[in-house]
Amino acid sequence: MVKIAPSILSADFSRLLEHVKEVERAGVEYLHIDVMDGHFVPNISFGAPILKSLKGKTKLFTDVHLMIENPDLYVKDFVDAGADLINVHIEACPHIHRTIQLIKSYGVRAAVTLNPGTPIHTLEEILPELDMVLLMSVNPGFGGQSYIKSTTDKIVRLKKMIKDAGLNCEIEVDGGINLDNVREVVTAGADIIVAGSAIFNTPNIDETVKAFRQRL
Repeated sequence: MVKIAPSILSADFSRLLEHVKEVERAGVEYLHIDVMDGHFVPNISFGAPILKSLKGKTKLFTDVHLMIENPDLYVKDFVDAGADLINVHIEACPHIHRTIQLIKSYGVRAAVTLNPGTPIHTLEEILPELDMVLLMSVNPGFGGQSYIKSTTDKIVRLKKMIKDAGLNCEIEVDGGINLDNVREVVTAGADIIVAGSAIFNTPNIDETVKAFRQRL
């Protein structure tokens, strides 16, 4: 079953828990936590305290996407704050194998993200160690961008790469996904769909999630 992962980057932070509870009641599976440092990407979002504020208040699987430099320095903070999975950018990790082993040493799942311009062959050596790969379908840093069409073929090729290697690794796709293109992304092979503004910036979150579900 394809999972839906609303990104809290697009939530109303004055009522964050309320928004989280809304998507949980609507039946989503994951909660996507976008962490930006203003260096690796040109924006600043929030740190581990925001995730910690939700700890024990939601049963959703917490998918932490670290769009930051030197992620190794912050892995433990996010594990302690309640992360179920930690996702790092291959572009930010010169010693990616060591970073993935560090994440796994804390007993949480590990994933790697590729920016739109990063080819999937960069994953060849680390793919067997991963629980998930996140393909960015926009350039990271800001919400509300348009889906980069070439991502669809990238999903197809990554799916084949995983299948040919006989691995159990999910594909998550993040950026510009909405009701008009979600079917294209899923058909290409995505297992998890990240959506921020397409869910949180709608009049009725429950109805929006149902509409997404109908297209999966």
